[in-house]
Amino acid sequence: MTTKRSHSEHLYLGFDIGGTKCSIVLGDEDYHIHEKITFPTRTARGYKAILGEFTGKSRKLLQKYESNRLAGIGISCGGPLDSERGLILSPPNLPGWDRVPIVDIFRKEFNVEVKVQNDANACALAEWKMGAGAGTRNMLFLTFGTGMGAGLILNGQLYSGTNDLAGEVGHIRLAEDGPVGFGKAGSFEGFCSGGGIARLAGTIIKKKLQRGEPVAFCPTEKQAGEITAKTLFEAALSGDPVALEIVGISASYLGKGLAILIDILNPECIVIGSIYTRNEALLKPYIEQELGKEAIPGARKVCEIRPAALGEEIGDFAALCVALT
Repeated sequence: MTTKRSHSEHLYLGFDIGGTKCSIVLGDEDYHIHEKITFPTRTARGYKAILGEFTGKSRKLLQKYESNRLAGIGISCGGPLDSERGLILSPPNLPGWDRVPIVDIFRKEFNVEVKVQNDANACALAEWKMGAGAGTRNMLFLTFGTGMGAGLILNGQLYSGTNDLAGEVGHIRLAEDGPVGFGKAGSFEGFCSGGGIARLAGTIIKKKLQRGEPVAFCPTEKQAGEITAKTLFEAALSGDPVALEIVGISASYLGKGLAILIDILNPECIVIGSIYTRNEALLKPYIEQELGKEAIPGARKVCEIRPAALGEEIGDFAALCVALT
């Protein structure tokens, strides 16, 4: 995270709201972040207390600067939400946040323009403005973390759809059956998310153990029920054949999903975060093989698959980019 001092006149606040932790960044229109504050969400206390903490900490932070330099606030939050009306609509990781008018609340508190976007869209903006998608006009960002969602930059603009549901690629069905993700068996999110990969691994390992086949990194059925995507990828990186088999299945479905997106949207690049960023070397060969079979050659030729570039700082820049877009 850069703390280089800018000569920009205006300052912007970025609020990143998560189910576990929240952060506040103070930056400027040159995308320089001057300060950051992080605090636990503690969802049980309710949204009013959490938003009150955002307000209190932000006011304290702004005391170090000329208060009239604040020009806007950007909010990144898990969906569903209504970005046009500035409402948060009951995200699963924020219980009790039912139709919260977050934009109006902060606009009245700070008397500046306030914007909100779901976290996939916000991260897409960040990677497009200053990350792996910089310089493109048509870019997709895939989260590939806890879930599988997308942010779409089309013709040089963020595209969020008629009611903020564009980019819900995790709901695409890739197989008749398979791990459940986004409430659908065999979905893109089922095969290509942290939770989905863990479920896929658990199912395959249990079947192997029941057939008497050894699984070195997960020797019991109890352990199979508790396996995580992180454990699986660690075993695959060490060369475990069962782990490599499971990673290959997930990666092949990732390639199939990417081919669908390439054929429909014809992007210049697809930026993939989280699991892909950490495991590109394992996943890329399978992806390339599937793209060669499934994607329109002309569309595949002009599209690069890139790991996200902003790493652990992406949430900070995402919220700031919402304010600046």
